[in-house]
Amino acid sequence: MHTLNKLAQSTLAAAMGLAFSVSVLAADITGAGATFPYAVYTKWAEAYQSATGSKVNYQGIGSSGGIKQIKAKTVDFGGTDAPLSESELTQSNLVQVPTVMGGVTIVVNLPGIESGKLKLDGVTAANIFRGAIPKWNDPAIAKLNPGVSLPDLPITISHRSDGSGTTYVFTNYLAKQSMAFKRDVGADKTVNWPSNAVGGKGNPGVAANVQKIKGAIGYVDIADAMKNNMDFVALKNRAGNYVVPSQEAVADAAAGANFHVKGMAPDLLDQTSKNAWPITSATFVLAYEKGSDPARQKGVVDFFSWSLNNGQKMAEELGFVALPPNVVKMVEAEMQNIK
Repeated sequence: MHTLNKLAQSTLAAAMGLAFSVSVLAADITGAGATFPYAVYTKWAEAYQSATGSKVNYQGIGSSGGIKQIKAKTVDFGGTDAPLSESELTQSNLVQVPTVMGGVTIVVNLPGIESGKLKLDGVTAANIFRGAIPKWNDPAIAKLNPGVSLPDLPITISHRSDGSGTTYVFTNYLAKQSMAFKRDVGADKTVNWPSNAVGGKGNPGVAANVQKIKGAIGYVDIADAMKNNMDFVALKNRAGNYVVPSQEAVADAAAGANFHVKGMAPDLLDQTSKNAWPITSATFVLAYEKGSDPARQKGVVDFFSWSLNNGQKMAEELGFVALPPNVVKMVEAEMQNIK
């Protein structure tokens, strides 16, 4: 009888353990933050639900919103293109890992000029975006574009109105090129844009303003530029070559990066490789080191582990660049700290 009781108890314990593991596997999770990875996280979530039955809901509200919500414990994970520092991660008890890489692209609406034919260097781009070059036929632009018929159009700057990791990446690049830009505009998720600028919410808002205003210039990620069939500029990189934004140019910039730092956020801007896209960045996920709900914590790890191993082709089709295989292994190891 005693043996039967023990058997019954162990059977019940096993059944309860199985039920718990099923509930853990089936946990639905929510995330919010950067608009840059919105398309790929949505695509991954659809495929993940088909494969596992678990739901993932991600809202693109901007990097500032994602950081705010994860710190307020209102989401299971946050998305940001502006990585938190080591001290911020420690202070907030957060784990930060990259998920995909991409690049910020300068896009324009200049009738009569083919996409990729307008050349800019970093200093000239910085002067345009700080309002120091007001017209498209300015001598500084003409000097870089001999033989190109530049229109006599005023320049309108299209920028993010919300706190944005894309803005953080882009303005940090321009600040590296020009002390005047750093002084006048700044380098952060929100900055002091000049008077000839209009704001739009999210990367889609910036893209929409560029598309509807003749003479507009703005900045969006490569994936959004591809999706909206936008015209982009060729940008002079640190090696002295004019390059157009592409997945290959982003991969070239990231090839020598050192991800062996807390938060896994090396500086990918203005790399020295011959074909490197100068405004390359990664996007990041923030999660709790110790969350109050084990099922949801496991859900975050399961979703991103599955996506990094099964969703790279989907990411590439959307214009993103997959993390190198050795970095994926590092991310998986770092995610073991999500308890």
